[in-house]
Amino acid sequence: MTDRKLSLTTVLVCGGLLVTLSMGIRHGFGLFNMPITQAHGWNRETFAFALALQNLMWGASQPIAGALADKFGAMRIMLIGIALYVAGLVIMALATSGTGFATGAGVLIGIAQSGTTYSVVYGVIGRVASAEKRVWAMGIAAAAGSFGQFLMIPVEQSLISTAGWQNALLILAFLACFMLPLALTLREPKMVASTGPQQSIGEAAREAFGNRNFQLLTLGYFVCGFQVVFIGVHLAPYLKDRGLVDIKIATVALALIGLFNVFGTYTAGALGQRMPKRYLLSTIYLARSVVIAGYLLLPLTAWSTWVFAALMGLLWLSTVPLTNGIIAQVFGVKYLSMLSGVVFFSHQIGSFLGAWLGGFLYDRTGTYNTVWLIAIALGVVAALVNLPIREQALVRPQPVGA
Repeated sequence: MTDRKLSLTTVLVCGGLLVTLSMGIRHGFGLFNMPITQAHGWNRETFAFALALQNLMWGASQPIAGALADKFGAMRIMLIGIALYVAGLVIMALATSGTGFATGAGVLIGIAQSGTTYSVVYGVIGRVASAEKRVWAMGIAAAAGSFGQFLMIPVEQSLISTAGWQNALLILAFLACFMLPLALTLREPKMVASTGPQQSIGEAAREAFGNRNFQLLTLGYFVCGFQVVFIGVHLAPYLKDRGLVDIKIATVALALIGLFNVFGTYTAGALGQRMPKRYLLSTIYLARSVVIAGYLLLPLTAWSTWVFAALMGLLWLSTVPLTNGIIAQVFGVKYLSMLSGVVFFSHQIGSFLGAWLGGFLYDRTGTYNTVWLIAIALGVVAALVNLPIREQALVRPQPVGA
């Protein structure tokens, strides 16, 4: 327990705004694909690799950031993440080589995301919110990240059009500084030691890795990362290749994903308090495959793209509160940031492959068709994988004399 109360309202407002900025800025990176590659004479794989590396670094550093946040408090980890975020954006703007660009966009911003997004914020929510409100509160935070996408994508496109891509990135670095006061507000009260057996970080990790529910959840989350990052990074160039050259079509589509994701994540969080979360997850993954298949089979127009974006938006990050809700329900909240980070690493391996494979296969085949088909097949696999998950809390044996 804690020696003073950090209100759930404060966590939701400040944590939500923090995620809005952090997720909102990165969601618009796909709009920089064509301007940056054309300015430097790079192929699409160079840009795609940098964003793929970002997702991989985010995932690899997330369990570490989560464990440190669980041990020392989320605020310190957030401050480090914000500093790295600003530095990464500046390097993106100034880099003249693919290696330099990958360092800023990939390594620094990737690590920065681990301290400024869902897992760390969810750890605070899990410790503040009651069990009856936990998944709903996580849905609110996820919806905030979705609103950031809706808000920031048109802002970023406007900045690129009016100030140029380089100045746009520097302006975004300035905007990222506004995360600082939000993080300072989320300082958690000092934990007071509780009575009873104490589980170490290592014991919690071993327990989770050996648990079938955790394994299945981790596998399903890989698919989520693959699908959303492939679409986020490659939708704009895909539309241009297919003859929809007006960048406003892609901008509106990505903004619609963010807008409808607000409703999707909130609804998922609300439903997750009343319905089995595994069934909701299976439905979401299967619905994604159906929506993608329909988009590919129907004639490609601006309107079909916007309908596709709206439907995908409803399903976009609605997996996030449900996945983290299951982790909290099964394993408890003490090491929620760390365990969420471990599952999220799988998500980011999928994200890496979605971003990089899209560029890799495009450069070799001249089309994105193969990656679209992979995304459909993986959605079906994830739908099946989530069905056997059991959501009951673990019963840990009490030591003798406890």
